[in-house]
Amino acid sequence: MALSRPRTGIIFTAALAFGVAALAQQPGAGMPNSPGQQPNTPNSQPSPSYPGGDTTSPTTSPQTYGDQSFLRKTMESSVGQVQMGQLAAQKGSSDDVKMFGQKMADIHQQLTTQLKPIAQKLGVTEPKNPSKKDKEEIDKMQALSGPDFDTAFIQAMMRDQETDLKGFKNEAQSAQDPTVQQVAKIDEPVLSQHLQILQKMAQSHNVPANSESQK
Repeated sequence: MALSRPRTGIIFTAALAFGVAALAQQPGAGMPNSPGQQPNTPNSQPSPSYPGGDTTSPTTSPQTYGDQSFLRKTMESSVGQVQMGQLAAQKGSSDDVKMFGQKMADIHQQLTTQLKPIAQKLGVTEPKNPSKKDKEEIDKMQALSGPDFDTAFIQAMMRDQETDLKGFKNEAQSAQDPTVQQVAKIDEPVLSQHLQILQKMAQSHNVPANSESQK
């Protein structure tokens, strides 16, 4: 059973000020402000957009296989999170779930747009469908409503954010392509912000812990 709406709204508004609602309005800015921009701080300046590079000759050397896998998984995850976010905007029973869902859908659509030229450069085809796991989560949420939907959405998004955050941390350390490494370094703290917001939402909705780290 969710806590009272006023408290939920206060918690989410505070989190929003720290993360999602800080979406940058500049073209090419980054995720979760929008793809490619570091989190805003009082004395910081937006990071430059990811360089797209020459997309006419895809790179397929053995050294880039890890980077290709990272891009493919990241873009596939974005497809799933766009669909989950859009579903939450429609079916969420509380304002914070609806708002967060719409923001995540917008953010991951922008992220995919930013990653397309980088993926093309490395010979990665853009995924059109979510992963099997995300598809199962989406199908499950389609059948839910009210607080049950909110709980399933928050839990699914927390698992996705934890998985993505782990991948971005690894790629920031081990990427062979400098552009891919820049992507990972810029967006890692943003994913951390998203996870913190979701954790606050889970507390306000009395959502039981059910994250990737506990599996």
